[in-house]
Amino acid sequence: MAACNEIIGFSPQGRSSFLPGNRSVLLGSKQNKLCFASPALLEQRRRGRLPSMKKGAATPVVATISDEVVKLVAGKQKQKLKVRAALTVRRKLKEDLKEVIVNQLDALSDKIGRTVVLELISTEINPRTKKPNKSGETVIKDWYEKKNVKGERVVYTAEFDVDSAFGEPGAITVVNRHQKEFFLEGVVIEGFACGPVHFPCNSWVQSTKDLPTKRIFFSNKPYLPSETPAGLKELRKKELNEQRGDGNGVRKRSDRIYDYATYNDLGNPDRGIEFARPTLGGKKIPYPRRCRTGRPPTDTNMVAESRIEKPHPLYVPRDEAFEELKQGAFSAGRLRAVLHNFIPSLIASISADNHDFQGFHHIDNLYKEGLVLKLGLQEHLIKKLPFVRKIQESSEGLLRYDTPRILSKDKFAWLRDDEFARQAVAGINPVSIERLQAFPPVSKLDSEIYGPPESAITEAHISGQLEGLTVQQAVEEGKLFVVDFHDIYLPFIERINAMDGRKAYATRTLFFLNPIGTLKPVAIELGLPPAQPGASRPSMVLTPPRDATTNWLWMLGKAHVCSNDAGVHQLVNHWLRTHAVMEPFILAAYRQLSAMHPVFKLLHPHMRYTLEINALARQSLINADGVIEGMAVEDPTQPHGVRLLLPDYPYADDGLLLWSAITSYVRSYIQLYYPDSDPGRIRSDSELQAWYHESINVGHGDHRDAPWWPPLDTSDDLVAFLTTLIWLASAQHAALNFGQYPLGGYVPSRPPLVRRLIPDPERDADEYRAFLADPHRFFLSATPSVLQATKFMAVVDTLSMHSPDEEYLGGTREGAAAWTADKEAEAAYRNFADEVAAVEEEIKKRNADPTRRNRCGAGVLPYELLAPSSPPGVTARGVPNSVSI
Repeated sequence: MAACNEIIGFSPQGRSSFLPGNRSVLLGSKQNKLCFASPALLEQRRRGRLPSMKKGAATPVVATISDEVVKLVAGKQKQKLKVRAALTVRRKLKEDLKEVIVNQLDALSDKIGRTVVLELISTEINPRTKKPNKSGETVIKDWYEKKNVKGERVVYTAEFDVDSAFGEPGAITVVNRHQKEFFLEGVVIEGFACGPVHFPCNSWVQSTKDLPTKRIFFSNKPYLPSETPAGLKELRKKELNEQRGDGNGVRKRSDRIYDYATYNDLGNPDRGIEFARPTLGGKKIPYPRRCRTGRPPTDTNMVAESRIEKPHPLYVPRDEAFEELKQGAFSAGRLRAVLHNFIPSLIASISADNHDFQGFHHIDNLYKEGLVLKLGLQEHLIKKLPFVRKIQESSEGLLRYDTPRILSKDKFAWLRDDEFARQAVAGINPVSIERLQAFPPVSKLDSEIYGPPESAITEAHISGQLEGLTVQQAVEEGKLFVVDFHDIYLPFIERINAMDGRKAYATRTLFFLNPIGTLKPVAIELGLPPAQPGASRPSMVLTPPRDATTNWLWMLGKAHVCSNDAGVHQLVNHWLRTHAVMEPFILAAYRQLSAMHPVFKLLHPHMRYTLEINALARQSLINADGVIEGMAVEDPTQPHGVRLLLPDYPYADDGLLLWSAITSYVRSYIQLYYPDSDPGRIRSDSELQAWYHESINVGHGDHRDAPWWPPLDTSDDLVAFLTTLIWLASAQHAALNFGQYPLGGYVPSRPPLVRRLIPDPERDADEYRAFLADPHRFFLSATPSVLQATKFMAVVDTLSMHSPDEEYLGGTREGAAAWTADKEAEAAYRNFADEVAAVEEEIKKRNADPTRRNRCGAGVLPYELLAPSSPPGVTARGVPNSVSI
């Protein structure tokens, strides 16, 4: 009996380590590395024929099982024993009455046999049946008894009967016979000689009425496909097949099916032709694929998928939906957005006028006193709608906006040209600036349609602003930079300007690099499309002001640049190049990479919530009627292998630190599974190659033949590709997202739209006279109205917010002991966490360095968008692991 106890880690006095008051014991140095041993092996151990562990080697801690649980029954050839499972179930913090009743009913039905059924599956094949060893089914013992236990997490227990020759458990199946789904965080099995076996689940287990098949969860041991234990091979295939689905049917909320569709649901033609939108995806408009929902087509357009409007949710696979804390934070943000928009929407609905701000002080009052106050309309509203007073009284604080950080240090900084230029490298959209390669800039659009390609900016416009350099010298020395929105906007300008209350130009802005390392704008080009195809384009070039009139014209020109920048930032750099571009890789990962695959384990934290936030964006932001390189050279002497052409470029400076940390982590992790000594492993990894192939050929199928897709043949290829994905999901998204309200919440400084063209005496003499008479009023009439501004502010306030359950780059991983059983992988992550912490300290030092004028100085905001950690809320810092807002 003593020998048997040693094999299974049994202590007669001990109790299970996952139960209150339990303790653990250390196995003796003679512990066999096998999880179970046959009687023959036991006999060899007794006779000293099997090697023991090296003297002095670290001995693992193994949780013990009480003698009430473990009973060894001697058989003729095999021994039977009992092992115990602990299941951690997360409960909702807040439940409505219906949920409380269902919980009680489930507890009662559990008492009479409609319970949760479990089965353990071994990594080993039974030589007689040629099938995996199984424990036999068992049920959770104490669900009914713990029906009234308080707390977010409840631990339930179950017992399994297994043969001593069972082998190591590699999977567990779960069948939920209750009426309601439950969230299973994880399972720990104790009683095996190999120590506790962890099964990280973090998944909703559906009722059999919604999902009649068994749920499969694998242990935390990573396996490449070729190394999958024999007992798990079929289960590995089965789980992936279930997640792929068959491509048919309307998806239900309870489904866990990952499939592809085009963006054919952004419009709603059934509401009217003005709400119709083209399909994004296909030869005509190439676009990444989204998660398929399977909804039927609209009544008026068989190609367009019917919409589900708020508050009804769009389908995402069940485990991709926001968890309770995230949903609560997001809902609170949406409530703020509704309240912030309620009063101005009422104003618009009862008044014929689309109210403009009457002065900058009225905008200031949004932060000081709220929306209605000081707009001269509160009495008018209260007379017509008496309940407005009650709403305002009951929601005090919710109708008042927080002061954007951009105003906190210098209220008037946005008026200065140096701040306008600083925003290009340390603002919300620091990725559009590039070195000017040749002068003048030229368009790549078809000249037969859009006219001559040369820019309207000439040497005469800028030669006097280059610190004595000629234009050619400035270009050759890397002193001229451009933010060029000309080609991306010009094809749409005619349609934009035909809209009521919308006016735009296709803009180019040239910047000169000062000797002190800051930029100054030297010219703004404002282009319109030609009146006829191929004709010359009407273009205006503005240069820094010389008097009062040109000062106001220059301000309007900068407003148009900011409006272009806001559109490109939101729909291209932010939405398309982080959110949308990541979705196909996530879908393919769940379809082609097993949860056991080490690459899936690496990527999993960087996929959290992305499908849900993208679904919400399709429903609210990018739908019909919705809201919204070339800077470095290779230099082997530099720490990151590149030298920035701008010596003080906060986004790139800090971004290179995080890029380097991610690269180092990914390389050390990948080397564990794809060592250089075995270069064929990557090419022969069937799941990895299927994931990569499907991501490109299906998820990004419109560009499947593009030459820029890298091969996936070597570990260097894989490291570079995975680093890019993790960077896009974490640092790139953070840099483009979490500064939206802090840096852009003051609408005059960065208007998301402009309503008037630059006043021109030849085009409209009366308008020009009005501009000269009251340029202040004209500027406010050209920028967003009260309703437009407050709606935009409410949206970006929500988008800029971190939820309480955010998981940050390099942060402590919840259940870190359970995410992998590979100790070397854990060590690689700890090293990564240390490096990310060092990056945060370096960013802090940089923000205190007075030589870095783009992040330090009088009234200058520090650049913290890539500082990895953050508390909840709108903080203008923090790098979450994934695209989650």
